[in-house]
Amino acid sequence: MAATAMQITGMITPVDSRASVRRSVAGITPEFYFQKTIDNSRLVKVSDPQRRREIRIFSTAVAALFMVMMFYAWQHFSAIEYGYRIEAQKAERERLVEVNRTLTLEAASLRDPGRIDALARKMGLESTQPGQVIRLNPEDVGAPIMAQATAVAVITAQ
Repeated sequence: MAATAMQITGMITPVDSRASVRRSVAGITPEFYFQKTIDNSRLVKVSDPQRRREIRIFSTAVAALFMVMMFYAWQHFSAIEYGYRIEAQKAERERLVEVNRTLTLEAASLRDPGRIDALARKMGLESTQPGQVIRLNPEDVGAPIMAQATAVAVITAQ
């Protein structure tokens, strides 16, 4: 046995400060470790078809469970998103209804004949005199017709 290949470990030294020499405690044997090289290059792994089938079935089951969970999560989050969209649309509709009501009231107040008359008098306008208004619908007045569209007769070439 060569001294270089042998390594001594696990030597126990006494705690006593008077003993300056290293020695083993009675009853405890020092441990020796030897380096041994193991060559596994000639080993060949044998495939186990039963184990491969179990792994394939397990992987398929996990993938199917994952797909079901993803489909459920997609549906759930889509329902939440659609709920938020519906609420936003309801709020927008309520806002537009309020704007429409405000604009309707404003249009009614602007069409008030008393207001229009007051503005006209402020601008210096006067009431219309008889014969000053020309009506565009001649049926109402009984005035003669200036022009009239008639049906056109089409003659086909023979």
